[in-house]
Amino acid sequence: MFLPLTQKEALALGWERLDVILVTGDAYIDSPYIGVAVIGKVLADAGFRVGIIAQPDVSCDCDISRFGEPELFWGVTSGCMDSMIANYTATKKRRKSDDLTAGGINNRRPDRAVITYTNLIRRYCRTKKPIVLGGIEASLRRISHYDYWSNRVRRSILFDAKADILVYGMGERAVVELAEHLKAKQPVTGLRGTCHIAKQAPEGWIKLPSHAEAAADKDIFTKMFNIFYANTDPVTAKGLCQLQDTRYLIVNPPQPPLNTAELDHVHELDFERGAHPVYVDKGPIRALDTIRFSLSTHRGCYGECNFCSITAHQGRIVTSRSEASILSEVEKIVAHPGFSGIIADAGGPTANMYGFECARKLKQGACAGKRCLTPEPCRHLPVSHLAQIRLLGKIAGISGVKKVFVASGIRHDLVMTDKKHGRRYLETICKNHVSGQLKTAPEHTDPFILELLGKPGAGAFKQFASLYETINRHSGKNQYLTCYFIAAHPGCDMSHMKALKRFVSSVLRFTPEQVQIFTPSPLTISTLMYYTQKTEDGRPVFVEKDMHKKEAQKMVITGRRKKQKKPPVRCRRAHKIDS
Repeated sequence: MFLPLTQKEALALGWERLDVILVTGDAYIDSPYIGVAVIGKVLADAGFRVGIIAQPDVSCDCDISRFGEPELFWGVTSGCMDSMIANYTATKKRRKSDDLTAGGINNRRPDRAVITYTNLIRRYCRTKKPIVLGGIEASLRRISHYDYWSNRVRRSILFDAKADILVYGMGERAVVELAEHLKAKQPVTGLRGTCHIAKQAPEGWIKLPSHAEAAADKDIFTKMFNIFYANTDPVTAKGLCQLQDTRYLIVNPPQPPLNTAELDHVHELDFERGAHPVYVDKGPIRALDTIRFSLSTHRGCYGECNFCSITAHQGRIVTSRSEASILSEVEKIVAHPGFSGIIADAGGPTANMYGFECARKLKQGACAGKRCLTPEPCRHLPVSHLAQIRLLGKIAGISGVKKVFVASGIRHDLVMTDKKHGRRYLETICKNHVSGQLKTAPEHTDPFILELLGKPGAGAFKQFASLYETINRHSGKNQYLTCYFIAAHPGCDMSHMKALKRFVSSVLRFTPEQVQIFTPSPLTISTLMYYTQKTEDGRPVFVEKDMHKKEAQKMVITGRRKKQKKPPVRCRRAHKIDS
């Protein structure tokens, strides 16, 4: 069942007034891949009446006031992406297209959507109910943060939006607890995974440097960031507070990640796997091409790449769904009238992290000063691809499934680390689960840049590329390796890009079609380096900030935009946009 988008739909359900109204910058797609749909369905499953206002007109009250005022709270999100990243390229050029808007034209999502929508509610609805921020834009801007698009340190978005509560991270449990507390008229200030505003700093909370101090001094900003980052683990994190103006931002410790049973339940809710019928005459929503018949097998990523926002939002703990739940979802997909037999993807943030985690991390929290995968996979991480091999085989064996693909990127270093099942895994997906291209992300090959990226050394990638080539040659497959590379990351200059070009030419022997220019998204280590021109431990680092020179770094690899001859070997490069 679709959640109501109009008052007429709400009345048809017998709902004269809603408990929660969710406002989003995306078109409404009812899918487990779409955050507002998940939050809406989780709240509805808990017994709350939920409606959605998708991409409201910000020039009038025609959309935002359609349901009236909710009984409990407004929920506001920019959608599946930070609105500034959705609207602008890494060189600050306006994007023309939007895959999460019907018709594909980027004309429905405002800049700084969370602030804009909150102001819209305050202006036209004169609400007395709490406004709750959520989603990735709010989550990554929950404390004072460097904003690339204004080139300054901004306050917590909770203050800039003049909202009441912020839910950060994957908010299913936190938002239900919030709704239950509001319904029971109980205090909501102590809920894990939330932020609020207070006049005083609570006893026992770690006090971050104030916003004014962090905005004025880059070394103090670094100190603030490092304290924040050290308190993102749900097992060990302490509460944080930060003076923003005359009031304090209160950041409660994060929620524990959903366990397997809880994650299974979320994916077993009644998703329509399509766009709401209101969009039928408004043009296609391109995101549906990849997510409609895809499977999310797990959540979280212990890669902890410095440029990636997953650590601060989704988390470093990987929770895998049960095999039974995934297979049950496949059966539902097969029964869908639009299903043609192809599972477009069975994966997660990183496809081959399914089925294993570090028991020590689950019990004691992430190791301080140590990472799971860099400089090499930790010996306490039981890397095994056997569970995913078995899962893919069982999915493929379900009647009605013609093919199941692994379209999510994989960690090549995990494949090479798994001496028992790694080669078998690669052989299995090359034979049965690659739709012409396998995605992996070496990002660079220079040791210094790889260290700054938080990525493994180039040796494992060279071995992986050679093995992939051998397996495909022996099996008679003409399949490509899609390699993600990055330009203009902090530390990277033209000499590093020329070295990468030599590596690509001599070792991989292909010309990448596109290369990602680094985008400084809030609350990542790479963005800290970009802003301060130092590493998190204080070492000076070169940062390219000239837009033309950033483009020039990219052009070292891609060359001039012109028609390329087909590469002689099985390796190509596709474009990636960090969210």
